[in-house]
Formats: sequence, C-alpha cells, structure tokens
Amino acid sequence: MKCCRNLSKAVSAAGQQQCILDSCSIGSSCQEPRVIIIGAGMAGLSAAHRLTQCGIRNFLVLEAKERPGGRIHSCWLGDAIIEMGAEWIYGACLPNSIYTLASQDRLLQTPLPRLDSTKGLFCTSEGRAIDLPVTITAYHTFRQIEQQAANLFRLGCERQHGTLLNFVGLRIQQELHNFPEDQRYDAARVMFGLTNILRNKCGDDLSLVSADQYGSYIELPGGSVRVPLGYVGVIAPLLRGLPDNSVRYNKAVNVIRWGQGQTGPGRVLVKCCDGEELTADYVIITVSLGCLKCQADKLFAPPLPVCKLDAICNLGYGLSNKVFMEYAEPYWVCHEGNLKLAWSAEELQCRCDWTRGVCAVDEMPGSKHVLCAWISGQEAAMMESLAENDVAEGLTCLLRKFTGNPCLPYPQMLLRSRWALDPHFCGSYSYMSCCSTVSQQCELGTPIPGPCDSQPPILLFAGEATVPGHFGTAHGARLSGVREAERIILLTKKFEGPPR
Repeated sequence: MKCCRNLSKAVSAAGQQQCILDSCSIGSSCQEPRVIIIGAGMAGLSAAHRLTQCGIRNFLVLEAKERPGGRIHSCWLGDAIIEMGAEWIYGACLPNSIYTLASQDRLLQTPLPRLDSTKGLFCTSEGRAIDLPVTITAYHTFRQIEQQAANLFRLGCERQHGTLLNFVGLRIQQELHNFPEDQRYDAARVMFGLTNILRNKCGDDLSLVSADQYGSYIELPGGSVRVPLGYVGVIAPLLRGLPDNSVRYNKAVNVIRWGQGQTGPGRVLVKCCDGEELTADYVIITVSLGCLKCQADKLFAPPLPVCKLDAICNLGYGLSNKVFMEYAEPYWVCHEGNLKLAWSAEELQCRCDWTRGVCAVDEMPGSKHVLCAWISGQEAAMMESLAENDVAEGLTCLLRKFTGNPCLPYPQMLLRSRWALDPHFCGSYSYMSCCSTVSQQCELGTPIPGPCDSQPPILLFAGEATVPGHFGTAHGARLSGVREAERIILLTKKFEGPPR
C-alpha cells in the first residue's frame, strides 16, 4: 500500500510538472531577448503574461496612464459597479479566452445571466410606448435584415452593396409593406430605433460602415455576459503572473527609433515623454488604432511603410460612450427600467442635437439607483465637450420627452466616459469602413520587417484592430497579444537567444 501511495504521489507530481512546463518554453540556458511592450491593456498584458509563461522575463510594459486595463475600466457609482469601457464578454464559451480567464478566477455567476437584447420598452419622441405585438414583429424583422447584411460577406457577393445604412434602410422600407397599414408607423419607429442601436455597436455613422464587410465579424456562441464585480477583474490573473516592477505606469512614449533610425546599441530605441531612453530587441505596440491614426507620423522614425500607413488610414475607428446617472429615489421598478428610443428616420437624419446619438437607457445590473445612457458617433464626441450640467439637462429632457412624463427628476450624480478626448485612446474600437478590407487588418498586425524580409522583426503590432473576425472585442485584443508573444518565443528558439 505504501508503494502504491508513493507511486500515486510520483504520478501526481509528474502530472503537475507537465502542466507547469509549457511546450513553448525556451530552455533555461537560452539567453532572453529584451522586449518592450507599449500599453498595459488586454493586448499588452496578455503578451507579457504569455512571455512570462514561456520563460521570457526580460521585458518592460510601458503604460501611459496611471492604471492598467486600457479600454477596460471599472469603477463604482452609488450601489453600482459601472464599466466606462468594455462591458460584455461576447461569447460565453470555451473558445473565448476572456471567458476562460474570468472562469478560472471564479469571476462569473452560475447560472450565467446573459444579455437579453429584447428587454425594454420602445418609446417614441411623442412620449408613447409602442404596443408589444408590433415591437416583437418589428424586432425580429430587423434581426433578419441584420443577418442578411452579415451574410453578404459570407456569400462573397461580387456586387457591391455600399454602406450599411443604405442596405438596412432599403430593406426596412421593403419590409414595412408586409405590415398592416395601421402598424407601419410604429414598426418603422422600432426598426429605425434598432438602427441607432446598431450604430452604437459599430461606433460610427452607418453611412461610413461597409455592408459587404459587416459580416466579417465572427460571433461566438454562448451569449454575452457581464463580470459582476467588474470587467477589470479579468486582468488580475495576468498581472499576478508578471515579474515584479515589469509594468511602469505614467510612462508615455514619445518616439520609437528603429531600423536605420536607430544608430546606437540595441535594435530599437524607445524614447519616453519623461526623457528616459530604453533599448530593446523587439517592441510590441498595442496602442489603439485611434492613437495610430493620430500619432503614427510622429511616433515612428523612420516612418512606417506605406502599406502599414494605408491600413491605419482605411480601417474604421468608432466612438461609443456611456453616461451613468444616479438617482436618490428610482422612478422605475427594478428590472423594468430599460428604455429603447424609437426615433423616426427623419429625426435621425438631423444630427445637430447630440441627444440624437442616444439609442437606449438601461438599468445597471445589480443596482436600484443607476441608469446608463448609450451614445455613439459624432454625437458622443459632442457630448464629451459639454459641461456635466448640460449633459444632465439634455438627458433629463430626453427621458421626459420619450416617457411623456415632465416630472422625471434630474440625476443626483453623473459619470461619463470620454474616450475621444483621451489622447491615449482617441476613440473606442475599430470597425470595417467602406474603405476597409480583412487584408488590411492582417497588414496592421504584420510585424516590421515583414516575413519576406531577411532581417528578423523589430516592431510587432497587437490590439483588437489587428484581429480579423474578432475586432472591437477584448477577446480579440487578448488573441493578438498572445499571437505576438508567440512570435517572439518562436524567434528566440530559432536564434537560440536574441535575434542576430
């Protein structure tokens, strides 16, 4: 029996050892390359964590802000945990590495409460709630139209279908003829309200979104779930695994000198805004597409190749903001407070009023006092520049108008995201514009020098915008960070150390 127990312990220990040793690990005798990772968002931290897992600890993560997470930013307002950025795990299933991260740290509830996009009343600007039967039929009709738009990419249609706005708008007008005449007005309101919600999903005006490329996004199964104690929790296991002092905060980068632009020691020189200069063998750039659009011409010396700059220029980059309103006394019944704004087509054509960008006002899960207004596109940018009192005034007038209740109170506290004004993000997430192609997403994620060059890569690019099919998501950002870490690991194995 003693022998069996010892054998059992030995097998168990061997199994644990096999689990700990990653097949991609570099040998202990292998000299580690020096790596700099720019950005401590999901992509940057995932890259750092993967390097650590595989035995490369000679890296620094430079984060311009005072906190980790990037576009993941959780905080408290009253009795609610609110998400200023990423809100949902899109695709609660094993192929989603964000879902598995959250599950490993026991951050998710069981059973999983999934997003129900059908919840909430559609109300018109006349202060009238649309009848439920009309709402349900119009809702399902719109979802069919959206699916038809997505199918354009999968079918590989040769004919160009133009903008998503034109495609959806035309199909709505066609489908309205299938409604009884006395229901068409309300059905149109519901479907154009859903068009505004779709606009929020893309982050920009649908007249700028490609109908033919819309379906290139891959929707994972499993529905969408929130992290009850804050999305920021998913980065905790990544941070825990990193070497001490490997992440530096308030460390913005001024210029990256690479290739012929770097004449001193090291393959690349990173100059920080505080004057510090750092050298490395590889740099992983995880800044947002918005930052690249605004700063690529100043950030890199020499400039990036034309094909990379074209990809940066042509890929779409949107803006979605949230305004959180806390009320001392809620004026809604718990779980019954979601409101969808059933704008008319004519109202949506006039974008002079920033509140036209508001598509919905939702209850915050787990809160009895906080509502969240969703706003996107140029109206979201307009909102960012307003004083807080003006935002509270505009949203209160909007709620009074759509509910038909002039007595609704003002919020006692207001918090809002301002992603466009933040120079470290310059917006929210990428989308496929009318100038975008999947090959440009691949180009954005291609290292420099590229795979056809004799010289090993110096600059590596990660972030949600570099991942075809999973752009605009946290799991896309994570995939990209791991991808670039794996690239460095394979190169380190190939050269048995730093590149040469």
